Amino acid sequence: MFVSPAWAQAAGGGGDGGFMTLLPLILIFVVFYFLLIRPQQKKAKQHRDMLLNIRRGDKIVTGGGIIGTVTRVVSDDELAVEIAEGIKIRVQRGLVSGVLSRTEPVANTPGGTTDAPAGEKQGGGSLMSKLFGGK
Repeated sequence: MFVSPAWAQAAGGGGDGGFMTLLPLILIFVVFYFLLIRPQQKKAKQHRDMLLNIRRGDKIVTGGGIIGTVTRVVSDDELAVEIAEGIKIRVQRGLVSGVLSRTEPVANTPGGTTDAPAGEKQGGGSLMSKLFGGK
């Protein structure tokens, strides 16, 4: 017959063919790491540090949108928050979404300690409270 059998050709191009097929996947992973994974880990670390540094007198906002002042740190997982004059609630520390204004640590004085935050002692207050008319 006039048709000859077809023989498979040998693969051309050297031994780096496997690396070239994996290169796009590696590049995609690197881009995902720097654009998605790393910033998310950094934000989670900042939030964890913020939760650990909450003190009495800090003005916070909860995950539900309630704004209040921390009156007492009950335990490692719980805070007592005053949301209005005379109205206190207990909030899980993990559900705090942000700290609006921070107080400075209370300094020990020779006569004892004081409970008033540093901003209130000097009559100053934070920039946010000055702008929005808070105490």
